[in-house]
Amino acid sequence: MEKWVEAFAALAHDTRLKVVRLLMQQGPSGLPAGEIAARVEVQASTLSFHLRELERAGLLTSWRRQRQVFYAADYEGFRRLLAFLTDDCCQGHPEICSGLMQAAVACGDAPARKDEP
Repeated sequence: MEKWVEAFAALAHDTRLKVVRLLMQQGPSGLPAGEIAARVEVQASTLSFHLRELERAGLLTSWRRQRQVFYAADYEGFRRLLAFLTDDCCQGHPEICSGLMQAAVACGDAPARKDEP
C-alpha cells in the first residue's frame, strides 16, 4: 500500500502533474530534462527534484544519451497504478469500471522506448 501512497503523493504537486501530462503526451521517446524544464517553465535545479520524486514513485523512467538525461512516462507503472485503483471495482458490475479497465490495458500496450545513438 505504501508504494501507491508514494505514487499519489508524487502526482499531488502542480509541477509534477504538468511533467507527467507532458511526458504522457510525448510518448516512449521522452524528452531531455532541459526541454522538460523549458516546457513546464521551471528551473532545471527545481525540476531535478520533481523528476527524482516521480521516478522513485515508479511513474517515470530515465536514461542517459551522451551528456543528456532523457525522461519518459513509465507506462507500466501507470498501468499498475490504474490496476490498483480498479482491482476491487465493480463487485459483479463490470460496466461500472469498463472504461478504466480499457485505459489500464491500453497503457500496457504502449510501445517500447527506442534509444537513439
